[in-house]
Amino acid sequence: MIVITAPTGDIGRQLLVRVLDSGEPVRVIVRDPSRLPEHVRAQVEVMEGSHADADTIAKALEGADRLFWLVPPAGFRDAGPARRYYLDFTRAVAEEAASRGVRMVHVTSLGHGYQDEAGLLSAALDMDELIESTGVQYRALALPFFMENLLRQTQPISEQGVFSMANTADQPLLTVATRDVAATAAALLLDTAWSGQARVPLVSPDSLTPGAMAEIISETLGRTVRYQQVPLADFQARMVQHGASPALAQDMADMVNAQNNGIYDAEARDPASATATGFRQWCQDILKPAVRS
Repeated sequence: MIVITAPTGDIGRQLLVRVLDSGEPVRVIVRDPSRLPEHVRAQVEVMEGSHADADTIAKALEGADRLFWLVPPAGFRDAGPARRYYLDFTRAVAEEAASRGVRMVHVTSLGHGYQDEAGLLSAALDMDELIESTGVQYRALALPFFMENLLRQTQPISEQGVFSMANTADQPLLTVATRDVAATAAALLLDTAWSGQARVPLVSPDSLTPGAMAEIISETLGRTVRYQQVPLADFQARMVQHGASPALAQDMADMVNAQNNGIYDAEARDPASATATGFRQWCQDILKPAVRS
């Protein structure tokens, strides 16, 4: 039995399709089952609830031997410090999975070994240490910046020919497409041969600066799109103005600062870390249709 958390998210919904195609029995933990497509609900065992809840986790892992774990974003307006959120969310499942012999495949950040504060990314890396300390067998999918983050900017790309972030314009920003994350997670969940504890870095085959991304977006869309770098202090202040909690705004700012300082390069990678989807292909397949719609 495979248990999947966050089955309606960007990664989870793509993972679910791949795992169901294998014919393996699947149980999902979901707050709102109506968000699952009807044909999916007919193929899975649905456990309604939050995967932050220890009792829900204990019930979900009964009879299971594999688990996909993803900590969802904290509330925008009421988020506290990210470290506390990640650790509180994960502690029960790590201990429960270890005691039951359930193997975990979980989503985390690339950047193991980075020594400075990195906000949300530090929280994810601290979560890894917690999971490892329980002795549970796991594979940690260590990820950089999601290409899909740019889908939040389809309106300014379409209407103003610009996308903006606080990331340095000429600093390479490693990326990954969620479909490649889902494919790797599915392969690991369906592979019964692995054991022990290990990290699995996943990075797209190209290393681009935000400025270079703008050039590729322009070529893909057939019109000029430029990158605009927002000062980090303005980025943080703007988040608070839009209702983010001060803790979340600080964690986000610390994350971007770490990205600008090369956190993703702190972790060793090998050729096996390269994923299938390059940025240009993702723009053609995903961003271009989203901008046109």
